[in-house]
Amino acid sequence: MKVSALSSAEFSERLAGDGIRLATGPFNCRLQSGIPEITAELARLYAHHPLIDDTRFVDFHVAIQPGHGLRRWLRPQSRFIVDAIEPFTPLPRDQSLPMLEWGLNWCITAYSQHILVIHAASVARGNRAVILPAPPGSGKSTLCAALVNRGWRLLSDELTLIRLDTGELMGLARPVSLKNASIDIIRNYAPDAFLTQPVHDTTKGTVALMAPTQASVDAAKTPARPAWMVLPRYRAGADACLTPMGSGAAFLQLADNAMNYHILGARGFKAVGHTVDQCQNFSFEYSRLDDAIAIFEQLAGDET
Repeated sequence: MKVSALSSAEFSERLAGDGIRLATGPFNCRLQSGIPEITAELARLYAHHPLIDDTRFVDFHVAIQPGHGLRRWLRPQSRFIVDAIEPFTPLPRDQSLPMLEWGLNWCITAYSQHILVIHAASVARGNRAVILPAPPGSGKSTLCAALVNRGWRLLSDELTLIRLDTGELMGLARPVSLKNASIDIIRNYAPDAFLTQPVHDTTKGTVALMAPTQASVDAAKTPARPAWMVLPRYRAGADACLTPMGSGAAFLQLADNAMNYHILGARGFKAVGHTVDQCQNFSFEYSRLDDAIAIFEQLAGDET
């Protein structure tokens, strides 16, 4: 049974009560909220995710709740809570949905020391995946969203998860976070995709969330083999251009973006090295999404 099978009233009642229990790739989450205005968009963002029953183990018990006291009415706030702990300073109430996604990412990064967690987007075609590590403003999420809306499978927009034993990538298939100009770019590029209403004045600028495709969610538990590591960079007016990257430079890029590399120690070093060895590694400059998609389709069709 999926979230979409619940009526609006059922979803609202569960969210405000004992919570919505669902699977997001390798993690089970229980989501609760006492902020009713996020209910409709949250239901659409997670519409394709499977619900789990009360007997299943839950990795993260999280909640988005209103501020205390006067903060319920005077400049209202939202609080992120995980296992009765509030790890963050409250944010303005209209930032509740982005806060939930940021909080879930924090949970995975803080508590998942059995896998290598890389700050990178990742998408797959068949059983082969491309890893897109990049700093903010590089166009990573825009490129990721465009690929997902042209037939690639979303593994993750923010956190690439690599198994230490097999080196395979694990899928999360959670919403894609789009910022600033990327929001209208993707609305125009993929008019059938569901995007939430923009939230302004966050620490990351204006933010909207794009729902993952049903195909991506349905295949979330299917691992993918890392085949390419591409470091993207958007530059206005630039032609789409792939430039081969040496394995040393690729290692540094992945290690620098690994969230728990310093904790894993030798295991992290081995995992990064193994990933680089499996991949063709490139830097990539682009400005037009259609040109970028064509380059990635060429990569996916190249068996060599």
